Amino acid sequence: MKEFADIIRNALPVFKSIPDALYYGIWMLLVAGALLGVVSVIAGITSWVERRVAGRMMSRFGPNRVGPQGSLQWIADGIKCLLKEDLIPALADKPLFRLAPYIVFAGMFATWVVFPFSKKIIVADLNIGILYVLAVSSLVVIGILMAGWASNNKWSLLGAMRAVAQIVSYEVPSVLAVLSVVLVSGTLSMQGIVEHQRGGSGVLRWNIFHDPFLFIAFFVFFIAQIAEGNRTPFDLPEAESELVAGYSTEYSGMRFVMFYFAEWANLFVIGAVSSTLFFGGWEGPFIAGIHWFILKSCFFVFLLMWIRWTLPRLRVDQLMTLSWKYLTPFAFVCLVGAAAWILFLPDRYFMGMLK
Repeated sequence: MKEFADIIRNALPVFKSIPDALYYGIWMLLVAGALLGVVSVIAGITSWVERRVAGRMMSRFGPNRVGPQGSLQWIADGIKCLLKEDLIPALADKPLFRLAPYIVFAGMFATWVVFPFSKKIIVADLNIGILYVLAVSSLVVIGILMAGWASNNKWSLLGAMRAVAQIVSYEVPSVLAVLSVVLVSGTLSMQGIVEHQRGGSGVLRWNIFHDPFLFIAFFVFFIAQIAEGNRTPFDLPEAESELVAGYSTEYSGMRFVMFYFAEWANLFVIGAVSSTLFFGGWEGPFIAGIHWFILKSCFFVFLLMWIRWTLPRLRVDQLMTLSWKYLTPFAFVCLVGAAAWILFLPDRYFMGMLK
């Protein structure tokens, strides 16, 4: 994106008189605004699609009145929430209460700048891209804990404590699975990871087909991401049958929606990261490009919806057992196995050996 800004500046002499800090600051605001618009539309449409998918799985229709097939329902819901009164409990910690939803949203939104939508479409190709994603997404934990604590409500606090324990626990196998990919790819750059999966073998060059350990690492990573996103069957932090609405119980109006706004947009984030790490990102058969990245990400979004409306919620003990007794040991085995594969079978691909 900086290269594009420099091209514009060199082409139009009027911009050369603007100080560098101001010029690039304006560009950052423009890009952030454009990206916010894209994320908002994706989150809104995702909310409508999920309700339609849920309806079909329950043999009903879902939203079907506002717009064709209810396709404008998400806009109506957004306007309704904007017009609703914003209530703050009398005994709440008001500054933290107000700030918490935006911290949650910021943790999700900041990850989008390193997504390689195509070879050229990427906001910032950081050489530590995947490390950046893991770091900034951790802000969500802080926002959720702030919301639960500041609400001064026992259900909110219990939901927040569950969320913190759950996200921190599943971060371990998730990071170990990512390390397996980094070990094979030899780079932390999201764009570099995609480039590593390009080659004459086509889809067989994708990391999920590199060796049996990365194949298992994908499932470890994907399950851990479902848990970190508080999605069913890991939705204990907002279990409505136990905790009303969990950490968001006391919220109303647009601040209430910000939590779910972040959750819906996070579905695409999970799909985007999974596609980049294991399924070649924007690389694909015939012509590589942004369409492959979006198609792969949308497939994972649908898969997450399918899982939510199919599986029952786990108990807390089952949740922790799955992370510490199963996923984390499997992730360690995958990391060691991937290292051994690189050492003893360099440049050999698992699927290629099965031919």
